[in-house]
Amino acid sequence: MALLSDSEIDAKLAELPGWERSGEVIVKSFERGDFVGAVRFVDSLVEPAEAMGHHPDLEISWDKVKVTLSTHSQGGLTAADFELAGKIDSLSPSS
Repeated sequence: MALLSDSEIDAKLAELPGWERSGEVIVKSFERGDFVGAVRFVDSLVEPAEAMGHHPDLEISWDKVKVTLSTHSQGGLTAADFELAGKIDSLSPSS
């Protein structure tokens, strides 16, 4: 999978509210109300990530889940990162 250009990344980010670029990754934080909600949200990410064979980096801090995406094998951002970001957003309509 090819790395995306800066203009391609900007265009894809414009379609994903709340996601931000930080160097060679995209990041978004999700509030889930409490620790249980945060853990359940993380659990909901397993199926789409496994189906794609593409796994996010995750941080849980009580009611917040920080999701970081990058294609490590390519050393940056690819279409897979944005596809998974869209799938994650669909699991969290109130994000």
